[in-house]
Amino acid sequence: MSIGRIRPAVTGLPPYRPGKAAEQAEAEHGIRDAVKLASNENPYQPIPEVVQAMQDAATGVNRYADHRATALRGAIGEWIGVSEHQVAIGCGSVGLLQQLFLTYVDAGDQVVSPWRSFEAYPIFTQLMGAEFVEVPLVAHRFDLEAVADAVTPATKLVLLATPNNPTGTAVSTAELHALVTALPADVMVVVDEAYREFLDPAFGDPVRDLVPEFANVVVTRTLSKAFGLAGARTGYLVGHPDVVTEVDKTLVPFAVNAVAQAGALAAVCNAGAYEPAIERLVSERTRVVAALTGAGWTLPDSQANFVYLDLGERTLDVCVELERHGVVTRPFADEGLRVTIGTPEENDKFLRALGDVGSNG
Repeated sequence: MSIGRIRPAVTGLPPYRPGKAAEQAEAEHGIRDAVKLASNENPYQPIPEVVQAMQDAATGVNRYADHRATALRGAIGEWIGVSEHQVAIGCGSVGLLQQLFLTYVDAGDQVVSPWRSFEAYPIFTQLMGAEFVEVPLVAHRFDLEAVADAVTPATKLVLLATPNNPTGTAVSTAELHALVTALPADVMVVVDEAYREFLDPAFGDPVRDLVPEFANVVVTRTLSKAFGLAGARTGYLVGHPDVVTEVDKTLVPFAVNAVAQAGALAAVCNAGAYEPAIERLVSERTRVVAALTGAGWTLPDSQANFVYLDLGERTLDVCVELERHGVVTRPFADEGLRVTIGTPEENDKFLRALGDVGSNG
């Protein structure tokens, strides 16, 4: 039964499905000490400066935060080498993605993206009453020529998650430059870099390599992953100042709360202190990949903080068996399994469990 006159675009809308909690898996399977490797979270806590800043900010939550997060915009601009007028702040990078949809997409428009990719993309598209145009991956990588061919006069946004979620593959800014050059100037190209900090620098930096040349390119990033602030929900967008002005209009008032802003500001101002943890996660990714390939798996080249197992129709069966062994992962039914890189102990538990399950690629 529905109450009220629900919009047709919402009636059939699938809800976003977060990664299963370890506690839920424990209850379902009657096990203990499960580890969650399902949501690409940083297993390490924020640095002490961030924790202290958030604690201090909590004493002032009787007052509204700065809606524009002015200090954070300025700090991010200085950190990445752009004007603060080129920076927007939102409720995680996914919040900024939703703002882009609200800013640019009308009913009947088209949104183009390689697929499989971040599952929020088709949800936001459907919410706006638009059409989501999928461009199939080729060997788990983007086919950018096919992306360009899929663009029509109805296309408003092209969405490119690089590194891609869930496959972990990435494209270089040289490849992106060729794509943007081939597209109409009124099509917005969104380079979604939630996993930027885990990427090999050889792929380039779209903020440096693309944004200065193309007014229709925006880059979205987050402090949720590498900076361990997933629970604080703070992201940022970099683009032309005129784009930022329009996107800011769709920000829910005070969406980024005072505690989140304080933590994000402290993280940005102490970004160098995170390098050891980031390097540790990248090193663990290398170790896990080596162990998996040594066991016979063929993996996409992950540039993120996770690996992807191409399991096809076996995906859900392997996922359940891993849960019974105390390892919670993220399945994409009939496609594959995404496994977050955790602590060495968590990764070892995953590798042992996968070996016990006995299913390889």
